[in-house]
Amino acid sequence: MSDQPTNDASPAGDGLLVHGATWCGDTKRSRALLDRLGIAYTFIDIDKDEAAGQWVERHNGGSRSIPVIVIPGGETLTEPGDEDLEKALQSAGMVS
Repeated sequence: MSDQPTNDASPAGDGLLVHGATWCGDTKRSRALLDRLGIAYTFIDIDKDEAAGQWVERHNGGSRSIPVIVIPGGETLTEPGDEDLEKALQSAGMVS
């Protein structure tokens, strides 16, 4: 896992991206699941990265709903529950 900002308004990149905030309970829960599963990801703090925050708002029709998780291959989940996130990771071949 790394904490680095995006320099682009789109979530392009290699690997799993988690757009969220350190104070957000849903972001903490999703990151904890990824950590438990041993899934590497890049955390993008939308409070520190203005472009990422704007992307989240555009993606969510004006709302700053987080986390927004971008899975390699293009699937994007907003505020997923653990079960939905794990299913998406399985579909992407990231967990068995």
